[in-house]
Amino acid sequence: MSGPVQPVDAAVEQGPLARIDVREGRATTVGGVPISRVLPTKGRRTVGPWCFVDLILPPDFEDPHPLEVGPHPHTGLATVTWLLEGEALHTDSLGSEQPIRPGQLNLMSAGNGIAHAELGTTQGIHGVQMWLAQPEETRHGDSRFEHVAELPVIGFPTGEATVMIGEIAGHRSPAVVDWGTVGLDVDLRGRRIEIPSEPGYEHAVIPIDHALKVDEAIVEPGWLALIPVGVEAIPIETSSDRARFLVVGGEPLGEPIEMWWNFVARSKDEITEAWRSWQAHDLDRFGPVSSRLSRIDAPAPPWLGEG
Repeated sequence: MSGPVQPVDAAVEQGPLARIDVREGRATTVGGVPISRVLPTKGRRTVGPWCFVDLILPPDFEDPHPLEVGPHPHTGLATVTWLLEGEALHTDSLGSEQPIRPGQLNLMSAGNGIAHAELGTTQGIHGVQMWLAQPEETRHGDSRFEHVAELPVIGFPTGEATVMIGEIAGHRSPAVVDWGTVGLDVDLRGRRIEIPSEPGYEHAVIPIDHALKVDEAIVEPGWLALIPVGVEAIPIETSSDRARFLVVGGEPLGEPIEMWWNFVARSKDEITEAWRSWQAHDLDRFGPVSSRLSRIDAPAPPWLGEG
């Protein structure tokens, strides 16, 4: 039996959760390791300040290729490295040399320029490499590196969430960020969980190992569900007994960004300048990195050949 839609029903149908947008990740490789790139995606470059998310896929064969990413530059972004399995060594032009293991966070802010290398120290690496676009106030500033070995964990009736970045339900990560941001690693140990969310933030849910139902949207591993501002809680279900997924989000940046290769900027001219500095071995902007891996030359920006 059906009847007319009541105002309260119409409000539910037209609410923020009704506008969830599901996007499929893109398969690629980085440093010889298989990747599912879920952000940026077609027509969408950022979720809050998050502008890049690569899922490092678990090896599906014996003796996998180790992660080997030689010295390369960054500008205007912060890298967030989060491992689920394995171990890697981070080295950078600040002189940092830091192993990272599951449950720990590496946060490197590039500012005007930094260089670093990443070397897997175990045969298998499974995890996530993410970028945060820096705001105007810090993107031209000094670079820095931070390693956080202990992070807060929130208990839920059907699981727990590690707070990598930002704050949720009174639990704050000690990692220092320069924009309203949240990043969670959620271990669901049941069929349903509801994640509280800041209504002024936009969010993305990224399944890692099992398909999820985010409100009414089905999201496969390596895909993402984009959730607009205005949501106070994100309902998530799975048909399995256990699932792991990420929730990332933040205050909308409010301005478009330019991304190319390892640079984040606001114009192609800024990227061209950074590319030329790297290719010219400008040690004032991109210092040397202690690594046995070879330095990576940058391909020429495609727009330099225009006209």
